[in-house]
Parts: sequence; structure tokens; C-alpha cells
Amino acid sequence: MINLHQKYNHYLNTNKLLDHDDIHETVRSYGWTDDGKDLTGYYVITENWVMHFDLSEKFIKKERLKSGVR
Repeated sequence: MINLHQKYNHYLNTNKLLDHDDIHETVRSYGWTDDGKDLTGYYVITENWVMHFDLSEKFIKKERLKSGVR
């Protein structure tokens, strides 16, 4: 199992930037995704994007956050 706290916590509340898929922003949050029964992956929220990954840590997609959502 992926330890999201170990992988992303050091980005929170710092000026450290995540550098992934042309996104160079601070991390605001991260968590798990599920299908209602099982974990399917995880997400990372930056200043302007939500990035989705599967349980193998493969990048799936990125979505721009709607204006005003933090």
C-alpha cells in the first residue's frame, strides 16, 4: 500500500513545489479514491489542479480546479 503521508506530507505548509506533468505548484491536499467498495487510486490537489493516480502510482489524468475552489 502506498503511504501518501510519507510521499506528500512534506509538501504541505511549505514552499516546496510539486513538479509533475508540467505542474509546478504547492500541494494543498491529497487522499484516496474509491469505487464505493475498494480503493482505486489517489489524488493530489495543487493550487490549480487535481491529479489522479492509480494504485500502481501511474498518472491517470489532471483536471483544472474550478475558480474559487481550494
